[in-house]
Amino acid sequence: MKDVQFPQGYQLERLSKNHHRSAFQSGQSMVDDWLHAKALQHQTKQLSVTKVLISEAGAVAGYYSLATGQVDFQDLPSEISKSLPRRLLPVAVLAWFGIDHRYQRKGLGQKLLAQALRDCYEAGRTFAFIAVILDCIDEAAKNFYLRYDFRELPGHPFKLYLSSRQLDQMMNPVK
Repeated sequence: MKDVQFPQGYQLERLSKNHHRSAFQSGQSMVDDWLHAKALQHQTKQLSVTKVLISEAGAVAGYYSLATGQVDFQDLPSEISKSLPRRLLPVAVLAWFGIDHRYQRKGLGQKLLAQALRDCYEAGRTFAFIAVILDCIDEAAKNFYLRYDFRELPGHPFKLYLSSRQLDQMMNPVK
């Protein structure tokens, strides 16, 4: 997975107060509310970073928010945790992700997820983590992520992970 190519005229930008967040409607009120009211505040406080995909019309077509976190080794599947220290372990967190309803079903979700994972990969070259973790808002979201090799954390059906090893293989496929 090399550089992600968005449609011509689309731009990926770090969220700023100049972006028209209030018009964004994904169909999920929690996803919309995060972008409308909290994403910029959290970014200002250095709690997360949000990137927005701006359409050629200037609308926020989609976004994702990334953060760092920790997971207890006991919450991980044994194939990951067996050789790790028995403590809290660093993870990248795909905290929020959404596509505006006007831009859904056009392949933008796949491209935006690919870019979010690319950002995690690049960050992981400087700040190590064992997995990318996310919480699914519903079954449809879960099914979306499962198509891209995310797996359930044992005992947490709506918390998914992609190991750093899997991420590395995605970014550096064997030729």
